[in-house]
Amino acid sequence: MTARRRKPLDATQVSHAARAVKQERVALEPGLDLHEWETRWQELQDLAVDSPSEALPELVRLTEQMLVERGFDLADPVAAAGDDPDVVRDFLGARELAAAYQAGTASPGDVAAALENLTEIHDYLVTDRPQ
Repeated sequence: MTARRRKPLDATQVSHAARAVKQERVALEPGLDLHEWETRWQELQDLAVDSPSEALPELVRLTEQMLVERGFDLADPVAAAGDDPDVVRDFLGARELAAAYQAGTASPGDVAAALENLTEIHDYLVTDRPQ
């Protein structure tokens, strides 16, 4: 019996395969990600007390990771509208405010509003939304 060579996977196939493996791992170990998220969230909350503008981009990244790993499709506006639209809208707004603050065009009040929205999303993902 001779081994057949497989055609290499393209980037889309690799992405789909990686997502399937991640979803399988999440399904098998949902508490593991939650523990990692909560640990990192608390570290960033501590940073936000002293330096909200420094913590904001990191909280945006963590929240985006949490949303994607929970199945939200933030890259596709049509698919995102099918998810919880308020969560997606609040996240996208917080991400825009973080970018605006880094560009020097947002106020400390904007940062506070973005942090509040991210906290609400976090609470929804870890307590209210079923896995």
